[in-house]
Order: sequence, then structure tokens, then C-alpha cells
Amino acid sequence: MTTEETRTYDVVVIGAGPVGENVADRTAAAGLSTVIVESELVGGECSYWACEPSKALLRPALLRADAGRVPGLAPAAAGPLDTAAVLAHRDRMSAHWNDDGQVEWLKTAGIELQRGHGRLDGPRRVTVTTPDGGTVHLRARHAVAVCTGSGAALPDLPGLAALRPWTSREATSARRPPGRLVVVGAGVVATEMATAWQALGTEVTLLARGSRLLPQLEPFAGELVADRLREAGVDLRFGVTVATAERTDGEVHITLTPSDDGRLTSPDGNRLTASGDSRLTADEILFAIGRTPRTGDIGLESVGLPPGDWLTTDDTLTVTAVPGDWLYAVGDVNRRALLTHQGKYQARIAGAVIAARACGTPLDTGRWSPHADTAAVPQVVFTDPEIASVGLTTIEARRTGRRVHVVDYDLGHVAGALQHDPAYRGRAHALIDPDRRTVVGATFAGSGVAELLHSATVAITGEIPVERLWHAVPPFPTISEVWLRLLETYRDQSH
Repeated sequence: MTTEETRTYDVVVIGAGPVGENVADRTAAAGLSTVIVESELVGGECSYWACEPSKALLRPALLRADAGRVPGLAPAAAGPLDTAAVLAHRDRMSAHWNDDGQVEWLKTAGIELQRGHGRLDGPRRVTVTTPDGGTVHLRARHAVAVCTGSGAALPDLPGLAALRPWTSREATSARRPPGRLVVVGAGVVATEMATAWQALGTEVTLLARGSRLLPQLEPFAGELVADRLREAGVDLRFGVTVATAERTDGEVHITLTPSDDGRLTSPDGNRLTASGDSRLTADEILFAIGRTPRTGDIGLESVGLPPGDWLTTDDTLTVTAVPGDWLYAVGDVNRRALLTHQGKYQARIAGAVIAARACGTPLDTGRWSPHADTAAVPQVVFTDPEIASVGLTTIEARRTGRRVHVVDYDLGHVAGALQHDPAYRGRAHALIDPDRRTVVGATFAGSGVAELLHSATVAITGEIPVERLWHAVPPFPTISEVWLRLLETYRDQSH
């Protein structure tokens, strides 16, 4: 017997990942009655299939690689990883795919949880199909926040269902290393998962459609990662795409074809042709070719929006195509920055905006303005070497016509880096606005550079003039001394 009921709240949040949790936390803390709707695990993609499990898999691999380059530690780091221990750690970091702890946190925060699949059902209305087949109608007095995130994109290949390919979810939750893994893609998920599974003993082949890895970042970053992957034993093939793939007797049989008819250009301007044989056999194939918004079945048509699209917002995270300032899209779903930390940042903004509007408070009062900024979006790629980037890249500056001065420095010349590895390979790259004399972009590549990123983010967000940065003295001997070297190089270039 199915049931049907109607309940009213100040705020309804669809999606209980980190983004939805943070929106709900802010609105509940402001005294607004808040319910959050979730069809899977409370805690979302990041907790169970992305950030937490992927970094748990990568941390041992990266530590071993770093230790193998430190004098005196190399012999101790030469042995294989303890696969069972690594996977057990991954399981702990993923809470064994149990959300009891997250559910308890919702209770302590005063947020009500509604299990089931939520769909918009007109302005300020959400209908939830519960796990037992019942229906719950939720009414929002003030706001509905869509925080449904994104899912893995898959290619349009015949027989895809029978192929049973891996996406990022399977790649981070697999119970054992496959013997042979083909990774299709060149971005963050592709390079990180190739790094992790190769370190656990898997024979990895990575197929890139274009001419380099990490194409959204500075070219040198992808080149350094490619070098290390090759050294580790990963078979890298550029300029290829999957024409067919089928699973037979447990094996995946793949046929390759040149991408873009094989007419590719490398970063140095030379022509490339598709590399490698045209046929591969593997135990698993991972498609890491991008993300799609999880908006195909959330009732967008009921408010005049096309299902399956990204949701465009203004800087208050309000959906611009829906009148009335009641519908918000926060996190991956708005495509502003597909990163958990940026989604949580947006969630804090959205929660503040919803609370202010509910109380009739102007948005631009007080010490800060609740508007989401995209000038300094930090990102770390946890490969060997680490890649850390924030703000503009050289390619973006060129595309947008932004005038910048480019400053580069070899991290292998910094004393703190040499403490990590006497043959340290890495690079620091900064973009400086010559008129305002502020840093507008930075990319670091090398062991341990992730910890450099927040200083760069603060410099960009705070619009700190380079003359003031001279007085931010880095301790010796640390990798952060590269800031001094970048400023010295910029001074010498400017004179």
C-alpha cells in the first residue's frame, strides 16, 4: 500500500552531497526550516565515489614514488604496495559506503532528511517518490536548491550496456585491481586513476583523443605527468579514439581509430598521427571523458527548462531563466566549477542569499557581499608529479585577449625542493597583470606543490600587488621559497 502526503518547509534542497549539505546547513542555521532530498547515500559523490576514495588510493602511490627519490629511502620504497591494506584504507575513507554518520550529522544540524527521488513540480514544489513507492509533496515557502551534481559522460558506442564499462565510480570502488585496464580520457580522472591502479600492479593503457594530457592546464603540466606515467610503465597513446568495444568471455576487445582523422597538432606545432596498434584487449575499460549534469529526471520541464541541461545562474546562484528568485542551482550542476571545494563555497553563498531574501535583508550590506567569485578557482591533480593551478592559464589569457607577463622558474633550483629529491623535476609558472601588478594565475608542477596553492589563491583573490608580496617572506628551506624566485625573475624581466 502506497502513501501520499504533503509537507511545507522554508527551504527544500534536492541532493545531499557536500554541496546540498552545506546549503541546508546555512539555511537551517539561519532559522529556516529545511528538508534535504536524497535518492542515494547522504554525503554524495565526493564521499563515496570521488574525492575521498580516489585520494585514499592515490596517497600510498604518491608517497612511495616520493620516497623512492629520497636518498636512503629508495631501497625501502622499491617493493610493491600492500594492495589489501590500500583497499581497506580506501574502504574506511569511504565509510564502507554507509551513510549513518552523515544522517546523524543532519539530525544534529536540525535538517530533515527525505529519502527518495525528488523532482520539481512547478514553482516552489518538489515531489518525491520514496523507496517504498509512496509519494511526498514538498512545498517551499522561500527556495528550492538543486544540488544534484554531475555524472560521468559515456560515449555513444553500440552495445555499451553489455560492455559494462567503468566510470569514475567503478574506478574508485573496485574490490580488486584488474590485470589490464584501458583508460579512455586525458583529464584529471583519467590521469589520477591511471596513476593509482598502475601503482597497485595493473597493466594500464591510456588513450587520449588529443595530443597531450590535462589539456585544460598549462602544457608543461601534462608533459611532466606523461613522462612520469611512461616511466612507471603506463602505455600512453595519443590521437586515438575508441571505434568499437565489446566484452567477450570476460575480456574487453577494443578497436581504435585515429581521432579527427589523425590530423592532430602537438604543442610544438608538429603533426601527429595516431599512435599504437588498432586493437587492444583488457579486463576493464574506464571512460573518463567528461561529466554531464544530473538534471535529466528532476522535473525541469515543470518550470519551463529543458531536461538534461546545465543550469545557468547569476553570482547569487539563482537560476536566471526562472523568474521569482526562488530556484537555485549550486555546485557541479551550474557548470561554474566542477570541484567539490568550489561547490561548497557556492553553497555557503547560496545559503546566505536564501536566508537574506527570506528575511528581507538587502544582499549588499554588512562586511561582505554574498556573490560567488570565479576569479581564483584552485585545483589540484593528485598525480606524480602533483599539479596545482589557480586563476588564469596562458591559453585562457591568450583566448580572452588578457595582457599578462609570464614568469617561469625551475623548482629544481629551489633548496627546499632538493630536500625532496636531489634530481627534482618541477616548475612554477605565474601570470602577472602588468598594469595592476598583481598575480592573476599560477600553476605549479612537482612533488609537494599542492601546499603552495593556497598562497597563490590568496594572492589572486586579495589582488595583492607584487610590491607587497616581496614582504611575504617564505621560510628556508621550503618549496615555498619559489615565490621569492618568481618575484626576482619578474623584477629582472621588467627592467
